Amino acid sequence: MKVDIDKEGCIACGMCVNICPEVFRFGGDGKAEPYADAQGREAEVAEAADSCPVSVISYE
Repeated sequence: MKVDIDKEGCIACGMCVNICPEVFRFGGDGKAEPYADAQGREAEVAEAADSCPVSVISYE
């Protein structure tokens, strides 16, 4: 599963990091980023994407 975050639109609310810390973290710029393979975490990634208040998480 490929996961991406539009960093320009990210407001660093931390929702994705709280929902799925195994895939998302805060980068050096203070914004969220995917950092690990999402294999086996499809449900959590989908929940994080659906919960993102600015809808900047995409996955396929």
